[in-house]
Amino acid sequence: MGWSAAKRFGGSEILGIVLGLLLVHPDLLNAWSYGKAAAGLDGASVPYFDLFGLHIEKVGYQGQILPILAAAWVMCRVELWLKPRVPNAVQLLVVPIVTIAVSGFLALAVIGPLARHLGIAVTDALVYVFNMAPWLGAALFGALYAPLVLTGMHHMFIAVDLQLIASQGGTFIWPMIALSNIAQGSAALAMFWLARNANDKNMASTSAVSAFFGITEPAMFGVNLRYKLPFYAALAGSASAAVLISLGHVKASAIGVGGLPAFISIIPQHIPLFLVGTLVALILPFGLTWLLARRQLAAVSQDEAAQHA
Repeated sequence: MGWSAAKRFGGSEILGIVLGLLLVHPDLLNAWSYGKAAAGLDGASVPYFDLFGLHIEKVGYQGQILPILAAAWVMCRVELWLKPRVPNAVQLLVVPIVTIAVSGFLALAVIGPLARHLGIAVTDALVYVFNMAPWLGAALFGALYAPLVLTGMHHMFIAVDLQLIASQGGTFIWPMIALSNIAQGSAALAMFWLARNANDKNMASTSAVSAFFGITEPAMFGVNLRYKLPFYAALAGSASAAVLISLGHVKASAIGVGGLPAFISIIPQHIPLFLVGTLVALILPFGLTWLLARRQLAAVSQDEAAQHA
């Protein structure tokens, strides 16, 4: 992402890579570790940098998109501002170092935390809606979780899950996340049956399996978003399944593998209703994708035939 963003914004791709590596440095807490530290589990606490009198959390942005996009844009602006102002004799030494120092500091001190707090605000808003009208909160979460995955902001829910488990003995968020995974996989599976060429079939089949085990990015980026309608079908299935299990107050006692194996994390008495929700997340996206995308693909084939004619 750092390389691609720097290239798009007119800066140095190498500096984009360096900035991306900085944001995912192993000394920075990943989302899982940050969630445990923020919740105070096992006596953990969030460590800080002390820079110029500022206390900056040592938090990384693994798997997130918004921080690196914003940081790469700032980096390119700094680099492009410096180049005409630094003599050619020392450009190679001064421009890269100053660019990374300034943009890296801003990424860790300002840009990253702002992106994370934006995510926290979204989380707080969803929790508020859940408290006021659980069915509405579930519908919104089921529909919005996959788009949040596209931005990398979904990692913010790990801290919320852990906090809910620690304070209430279970989380209502993790079961809906698992159903969202399943819905994306189901839509990709439908595209496997509908696809006409081998490459599309291979992509759809492997990404569907990946989504069924909790990794949805291949299904979304490689299949569902390409055709759009499968993505919308998956959102509808995810929202419907989320409403169903929220009405039954389904909770998970732990977080772990998403997708189909997620039932092992569900509190035992809630497993039957969760399995019903799983069926909804499997059947509805598959059926909607089959109906809608089939017509879409047929129309595309007719257009191609007309062009060849």
